[in-house]
Amino acid sequence: MKKRSILAALMSVVLLAGCASTPDTYYTLAARADTALTTPAPVLDGAPIFIELAPVAVPERLARPQMVIRKAGRHSAEVELLEQHRWASSFDSELRDALSSGIAARLGAIDATKGARQPGQPAWRIAVQLHHFDAVDNAHVDAAFSWTVRRSDGARSAACQWSGREPVVAGIAALAQGAQRVTSSVAQAIARHVAKLNAMKGDGEAAHAASCVQ
Repeated sequence: MKKRSILAALMSVVLLAGCASTPDTYYTLAARADTALTTPAPVLDGAPIFIELAPVAVPERLARPQMVIRKAGRHSAEVELLEQHRWASSFDSELRDALSSGIAARLGAIDATKGARQPGQPAWRIAVQLHHFDAVDNAHVDAAFSWTVRRSDGARSAACQWSGREPVVAGIAALAQGAQRVTSSVAQAIARHVAKLNAMKGDGEAAHAASCVQ
């Protein structure tokens, strides 16, 4: 009887250890399709486009690798930190990498942060701020962004903002995919903005496009 009790206790310990060691699930914001989206934007004098994306400013509660979701309910203020569902890196780093690759792919541009730009070649410097990001299981992922775009030689600059919502079905994987789609839409909006500025010939035109809402 005593041996059976000891055996049962050992099995319980093994089962608990197995539960405690359940592997984390990792997600990325970089949509696989973005790597194949190459839509060259108009260029000036045949020169290549260079972009430099600064670290993305995000609310402090989101600057972590764990996924943060909001509880269902229109006026719910409760959020949940998912320890076993994580982004491949900190959310702000994931967001920057996904936006940078998505913008570059759509513009046919070169990411100057990787050291490809030669001295004297102007680059489009992009600063992005995430104002809110709400992921609600079996409901939606919605977000609001703003950004500024400035050419490194000071020739042109502008500001813009974007907000949108992606419906999702139940499940954390669906939330991650919804977040991917939101990020892809923002990359598309920023790429269009940079392309428009890049096609302008002078400061006068740029002044009329100093701000926009997409």
